[in-house]
Amino acid sequence: MSIPASFDPEQAENLEDIEKQFAVKAVHQAETYWNLLEKIPGSKLKLSKYDDDIYDQLMLDFPEFRDPSFAKHVDEEWLKSKVGKDRWRPFCEKFNHIEDYNFGTLLRTDSSAEYGQDTTIFVVRIQFYAIEIVRNRAGLNDWACAKK
Repeated sequence: MSIPASFDPEQAENLEDIEKQFAVKAVHQAETYWNLLEKIPGSKLKLSKYDDDIYDQLMLDFPEFRDPSFAKHVDEEWLKSKVGKDRWRPFCEKFNHIEDYNFGTLLRTDSSAEYGQDTTIFVVRIQFYAIEIVRNRAGLNDWACAKK
């Protein structure tokens, strides 16, 4: 789903319908990702052809992720505070060549939990990729496949 170049969000009608379409796509992406984690250990999963670039840049811009335990629990305030946004925005823009890099996506706040009402936040796709790549490489998502 792409937004037409002529789209003016200030003049858009039926914003509720547009929001529903975005929500449907985000939920579909989360379901697809979870289905993959249940079938393939995250440590063997590649999310995109840019995984290495995303990971390397994340380690430079967010050295706290060098300790994989930092990715276990993601604090929404840390991501969305002014300081967090000021740190994440330049990182995200480095990947504007990736399709839907800034599209809304659901992220589990706890790598040891499934998607749920209390364990899911809304982030942009490149943040999802970055955090889930760390989790996968550290084996933090392997439990989802092992539980079956």
